[in-house]
Amino acid sequence: MNEVSDNTGERSQIREGIEAALMGSQTEAPMEKDNPEIYLQLIRRAQLAQEESQDLLVQAVHQARRIGHSWNSIGDVLNISRQAAQQRFGGFEADMSSEREKVLYGATAFNEMQMLETEGAKGYHLVSFGILHLVMRPSDQPWEHLRLTPLDWGLKRRLLDETGWQYVGSWFPFRYYKRPVGHAK
Repeated sequence: MNEVSDNTGERSQIREGIEAALMGSQTEAPMEKDNPEIYLQLIRRAQLAQEESQDLLVQAVHQARRIGHSWNSIGDVLNISRQAAQQRFGGFEADMSSEREKVLYGATAFNEMQMLETEGAKGYHLVSFGILHLVMRPSDQPWEHLRLTPLDWGLKRRLLDETGWQYVGSWFPFRYYKRPVGHAK
């Protein structure tokens, strides 16, 4: 049995983290019959967490393939066959190779904002990202990009929407936004 199969402690730790993230300050409030809306909120947030987790898994598999891991080793980690892994995740590689998009490699937390600024000035905007890479799509206008930390997420959400910032995605611990340059501020 491989180490991934025996992950009870790790699973418990991840679940506790997810529950805390989903409910935020409401983790101290008991889930009672007095507040039935909290269950609907939990369902909505759990759905969002599931979608983000799936995106993270797809990006991790794509990056593992990019740096040379075989479908067999990826299948082993996921406890599925090589063929099942390739069928489930192989289409993503084709999606990432659009001739209109370009992939910038070597992006780190230290240099990615400079890369985004440079490419944004050329008319490219961020459409996807992962470990050490940014996927950019061309347009007929320059773009600006923004990266927020967890401390900024809740504070600026309304302001971001009001000033035209578009959410691109999250890659822990950052959230990325973009907007055309010159958008009404």
